[in-house]
Amino acid sequence: MQISKNSAVEFHYTLSEAGEQLESSKNDTPLSYIHGLEGMLPGLEKALEGKSAGDNLTVTLAPSESYGERVDDLIQRIPLKHLQGDTKVWKPGMTAMVHSNQGKHQVTIVKVGRFNADCDLNHPFAGKTLTFDVDVISVREATSEELSHGHVHSEGGCGHNH
Repeated sequence: MQISKNSAVEFHYTLSEAGEQLESSKNDTPLSYIHGLEGMLPGLEKALEGKSAGDNLTVTLAPSESYGERVDDLIQRIPLKHLQGDTKVWKPGMTAMVHSNQGKHQVTIVKVGRFNADCDLNHPFAGKTLTFDVDVISVREATSEELSHGHVHSEGGCGHNH
C-alpha cells in the first residue's frame, strides 16, 4: 500500500545536520502519523507521499520546509512551574516543553531565576538545513477513530482519556 491522504504511517528516522547526527528513533519506537493531517513536517510529508513499507529515503529540508528560520530576540520569561521535562533543576542550554494555547512548544533555557526562566522560543532546529534518513515500517488505512482524534493509536487504543 502506498502512502496517501489518511494513511497511518510508521517510520524510523535518523536526523542529521551537515553529517552530524542530532537524533534518531532507531533504538526506540518508530514515529507514527496520519498522512495529510498536517501532523508532520510539510517537506517530509511531501517526500513520503506514494512510498510503501520497506522503502528507504533521504530527504534534506531547508529551514523553510522544516522548523523555519531563527528569530533573534524571541525570548520569553516563563514561570518554572510551566516547564516540563525530566529534571527538577533547570540549567541554561537545556530544552523543556511548554504548553500554551497554541499547543506544545519546545523551548531552550537561556537564564534561570528563582521562579522564572528566560527561554528562547525558537525551535532548537530552527535555521538548520536538516537531513532525514527514513525507513518506512508500515502503511495502512487510518481508522475512523484515529482520523477523528488526528493521530495514530498504538495497539490497545491511544492511551489518552478523551
